[in-house]
Amino acid sequence: MSVLLLRLAGPLQSWGSAARFTRRTTENAPTKSGVIGLLAAAQGRRRDADLTDLAALEFGVRVDQPGTRLRDFQTAHHSDTLKAMPLSERFYLADAVFVAGVSGDPGLVQRLYEALLEPVFLPYLGRRSCPPSRPVTVAEPLDGELEPALREAPWEASGWYRNHRAASFRRRGVPSPDEVRLDLLLDSPPDPDRLPDITLRDLPLSFDARHRRYGLRGVRTTETRVPVAAGAARPSPPPHEPTALLTPVTPRTD
Repeated sequence: MSVLLLRLAGPLQSWGSAARFTRRTTENAPTKSGVIGLLAAAQGRRRDADLTDLAALEFGVRVDQPGTRLRDFQTAHHSDTLKAMPLSERFYLADAVFVAGVSGDPGLVQRLYEALLEPVFLPYLGRRSCPPSRPVTVAEPLDGELEPALREAPWEASGWYRNHRAASFRRRGVPSPDEVRLDLLLDSPPDPDRLPDITLRDLPLSFDARHRRYGLRGVRTTETRVPVAAGAARPSPPPHEPTALLTPVTPRTD
């Protein structure tokens, strides 16, 4: 088995599993359908393409930075008749960071990794209005199982979040721990002796716009501890002044 880890970070993300009509909600973590859609788009698969091989991949997510839920109230009009369309609510996760992973046949996983390096269609985080802020690929595919890979991956939280977390401990007068506790969401195969912790309808069967179809997927929830120093804090961006190189214009005196 081979594992491909993905860094899903951006200003906004939205991962719907039960979003319908005028109320488009988001789950608290990336869905399997959303990540499979990202991978299929990177490979250039059309919406009516077969997804059997991608849907069979084992899937898991680690919540490195949970983000904040954001609600957007939208209005729109038809461009030709200016007739008002129904009002809608769109929900997003702001400033969230996740490490997602898929596991399966080494050949398929390698092809997915190569597709992400040169995607046919640009990746986005659940909706086309949510581009990633950092490269999606974390590293080359790894040999082994998915759960240990997610547990051992470095912490990918942003620098400001690390500082905010450390400051919260200082305000309470306690030392910041050396480890951070992160939630894990993993595929839960059907088992008559154990029910899944969560059930989501996010197993992609078809992305065809004429008839999108999704199956039920069991999810097992657990947690892991990751060393705080395992993921180096991202440096602050360099100063950026776009007008600094422009030649100043001397005002006319006549």
